Amino acid sequence: MAQKPSTPKGTRDFNPEAVAKRNYIFNTIRNAFDTFGFQPIETPSFENSETLMGKYGDEGDRLIFKILNSGDYFYKTKNGILSAIRVGEMFYLKLTKEELDNIDWLYRESRNQVVQKFLKVTLNGGKNSVKNLPPEDVLDYIFLMIHNAYKNLLSSPDENTKHKVFTEIYANVFLNIKSNSITPLISEKALRYDLTVPFARYVVQHQNDIEFPFKRYQIQPVWRADRPQKGRFREFYQCDADVVGSDSLWQEVEFIQLYDTVFSALKLDGVTIKINNRKILSGIAEVIGASDKLIDFTVALDKLDKIGEEKVKQEMLNKGIPESGIEKLQPLFSLSGNFESQIESLKAILSTSEEGKKGIDELAFIDTAISELGLKTAKLQLDVTLARGLNYYTGAIFEVSAPETVKLGSIGGGGRYDDLTGIFGMKNMSGVGISFGLDRIYLVLEALGLFPETISKHIEVLFINFGKKEALFSLKAIKQLREQGVNAELYPDAAKMKKQMTHANRRNIPFVVLVGEEEINSDSYTLKNMKSGTQEKMALEALISIVKKKS
Repeated sequence: MAQKPSTPKGTRDFNPEAVAKRNYIFNTIRNAFDTFGFQPIETPSFENSETLMGKYGDEGDRLIFKILNSGDYFYKTKNGILSAIRVGEMFYLKLTKEELDNIDWLYRESRNQVVQKFLKVTLNGGKNSVKNLPPEDVLDYIFLMIHNAYKNLLSSPDENTKHKVFTEIYANVFLNIKSNSITPLISEKALRYDLTVPFARYVVQHQNDIEFPFKRYQIQPVWRADRPQKGRFREFYQCDADVVGSDSLWQEVEFIQLYDTVFSALKLDGVTIKINNRKILSGIAEVIGASDKLIDFTVALDKLDKIGEEKVKQEMLNKGIPESGIEKLQPLFSLSGNFESQIESLKAILSTSEEGKKGIDELAFIDTAISELGLKTAKLQLDVTLARGLNYYTGAIFEVSAPETVKLGSIGGGGRYDDLTGIFGMKNMSGVGISFGLDRIYLVLEALGLFPETISKHIEVLFINFGKKEALFSLKAIKQLREQGVNAELYPDAAKMKKQMTHANRRNIPFVVLVGEEEINSDSYTLKNMKSGTQEKMALEALISIVKKKS
């Protein structure tokens, strides 16, 4: 039976039209990046596992695609572990019941501890799941499986049954044990999860060759082992721009202008660039006496427009934020008005917080600059509930929302970070960056009908194939057409005329050229307009002129 073709879950094929539309977005973003002085770099699709692991938190680590070591490395490693288990099997099969009882005390205490951990993760991860066991317990667990399995079957005289138990142990080890203890033995590389950590690695590795401040952009795919759903894929592109080596707030101002430039070029009017500052959030938490609960506080505050004021207050209470502190937040719940009026309200709320005052000053600087410079089609909005990437960002936080007519969440975001490269040992390298959400931008442009009709560069002229002599004559003309920037091609087979014309119609090719014996003898071409149905014999120069004018 033939295999049914399919793509891996969470990935997609793109037809020529979709690729043309995606390239339209890519090219628009790339042109803006170039105009603003950003330089392109590319990093490998996979990194050393140690480069990525531990940089995104526990949830992020679980979503990283790991790559099995190449060649027969995996099988050598697997066979090495299997050999160790076989040694254990040979040892146990020779033990009498008395000998087993004599060594059982060695396992009793550690077995109880590991089994309890195993039972706990089994409830969360399914049958025989030990993927969440601490690394130091995994190898102990393997040998405990051997020990307990043999002990339970010791009374059985059937040697085949005993060997079968060990066969099941082998399968259990390699099908169900997925911890950090074993993973490095079979996987040393992983597909990149985002473009930011590889960029940090790039900066540190090439620091002697980089001129700082360094303005870089990167447009490449990333991979995440996420649960696929609408608008969320396992393979997707990111379009990032960053500046490292400068703590100047003019960079934030330029990124706001960059967003405005791109979305204006895409004719996507009415996007909202929301901005907040990590120092503002830290200052608010300080004022209400919840500095140690900054994450809990901001997670609850972020839900204000979704669940309302009372439920937000209740969630804060449940998280241990004192009621007296929540009362101080009352002006925040009713914060409204334009950027300037919100800044004034924040000054009153954060009058006792030095950190908060710094955040206010930074936001006021950015707002003043943008007010002077102006934006084409986007609008800048202060949103004190915005807490995007709170563990990561240290200053400005950006999030871009699509026009209100399209309910699709954010289509871009970013912010200021003070120590991007610190994870690789290069301290105090401040930076700021933003990202464009390609797939969501695509959906917004599609929903609003904003893709240009001429976005897909179709073939403009198809030469009908009447045979070898006619085809060669046609190809000489096609060569000249292509040199003049006209997309032209020859139908490859001397098929029936109706089939070739149908092909042209289905591909929406506006012109076809007919070349027969008569055209060859007179060094001319018959040009047919597929829309009007009219046709006319003419010289090649005239044909080129007409097609270029209509294309």
